[in-house]
Amino acid sequence: MTLEIQSITLADLETLVEVATQAYFDHYKHLWYDEGAWYAHKCFNIQQLSEEIIDKRNLFFMAIFHEKPVGFLKLRPENQLAEQEGNGFEIERIYLTKEVTGKGIGRKLMEFAIEMAVQQSKDYAWLKAMDSSHDAIKFYQSLGFQICGTARLDFEQMKSEFLGMVAMRKNL
Repeated sequence: MTLEIQSITLADLETLVEVATQAYFDHYKHLWYDEGAWYAHKCFNIQQLSEEIIDKRNLFFMAIFHEKPVGFLKLRPENQLAEQEGNGFEIERIYLTKEVTGKGIGRKLMEFAIEMAVQQSKDYAWLKAMDSSHDAIKFYQSLGFQICGTARLDFEQMKSEFLGMVAMRKNL
């Protein structure tokens, strides 16, 4: 597999916007009444992503497969899981374009994030997933994550049957 995981800087901003938007639309259009246009515009615009990249609490990485950007990873190494003891490491976003889904890239990105958490002597890694994303939940469980909480989103634009979230944790 020819996969590179590269740090994202402001110089990569336009590529990040393109990859993030494509990956989001590839997988999450069905959640929204407007096919995700509102959310993608809110979260994956130049201004929002540049602010997130500049924020030192965030780490961004691009997945490059056969020299083509195909996904990204956003980590928050100092972010704790609510009501959980210990020193947490959040895997906030992991998005891949549909063309590379199922090729092992998501697993490599998750292994990369977990290894980073271990190197930083974190007690656990955690993430959130849509409770309707059964394949994603199974994937995270295969990596040792367990459901440890639930929540509901508060987006009027999202179809009500998709507002549920699960928090998942892996002890390190």
